Amino acid sequence: MGKVIRSQNDTWTRAEDASAIGALRRRAVMLAEDRGFDEEDAGRVAVAVSEAASNLVKHAVEGVMLIRPHPELDSAIEVIAIDRGPGMRDVSRALRDGYSTAGTLGIGLGGIARMTSGYDVHSMPGRGTVLGMYFIARDAPRPASRVSGLTRPIGEEIVCGDAFVVAENDATTTVMLCDGLGHGSLAAHASQEAVRLFLQHTDLPPVTVLERIHLGLGSTRGGAVAVARVDRAAGTVSFAGLGNVSAWIAHHEGRQGMISVPGIAGHKARTLRQYEYAVPQHSVIVLHSDGLSDRWDITSYPGLVTRPPSVVAATLLRDAGTRRDDACVVAMRPWTS
Repeated sequence: MGKVIRSQNDTWTRAEDASAIGALRRRAVMLAEDRGFDEEDAGRVAVAVSEAASNLVKHAVEGVMLIRPHPELDSAIEVIAIDRGPGMRDVSRALRDGYSTAGTLGIGLGGIARMTSGYDVHSMPGRGTVLGMYFIARDAPRPASRVSGLTRPIGEEIVCGDAFVVAENDATTTVMLCDGLGHGSLAAHASQEAVRLFLQHTDLPPVTVLERIHLGLGSTRGGAVAVARVDRAAGTVSFAGLGNVSAWIAHHEGRQGMISVPGIAGHKARTLRQYEYAVPQHSVIVLHSDGLSDRWDITSYPGLVTRPPSVVAATLLRDAGTRRDDACVVAMRPWTS
């Protein structure tokens, strides 16, 4: 089966006043210490998270931050900051030494970048900024940054009814996304059962995996399910979907949709089919539940397809996500970097 990446119970924290800064810093330091970071490495995490959170409090509109174990490498920490603030016209200027917005710790975005083990930024005037960064203890391995997924529950729900899971080996990356019918614990049960079934059959073709999940979800609410397998060397993707999970091949010139058949996994389905697609270089595969509108236009985000999957997923969650449903989005690279 190789490496497995599962969706986490992502906890997004709003950063609207100064009290959020300390809470986010403490959460990040606790996570660093749990992963064996020494005092100096944990200090880097504390400073970078404090500065990023301070920027959100000072300038953001609907600024939120996610702090979690890195999905590709549990020994690393991932931090994603999203805002609908004014955005930056010139990110490269903001990364220069000496450039800092008033009221922050004074190290600026360039200082944040030096504190991290890896980072990326996508920002647009009038839309806001997404900052993705990760931290590793010194001499530890780095994550591949090949695939990332994010979840967000509806409203004030604690659990998300959407889930994803990724299985990787030397040649392929296979992702399954399930949107459990409805929301809350029963929807989450359906999507987690889909994850369990997927992990039993990862070596089978995507359409066969989908068939097994469909047959196995009969005792649950069911849901919409999609399975996509990327052959990294060939730059191709095999896809099978049932229900309204959206799947796209996004590139500089636009996007191509991948075909799902109507139905509800576990309850109602037409004949399931698998489709094969060639994927251009410098593209990204995106799967998302209907908690995100499918009306986003990748060409309106210059340079986004070249960013790490975490930044792609976070940008789409911010701009296409709705608070009227659970949301899940996964982004992955189809080629070997």
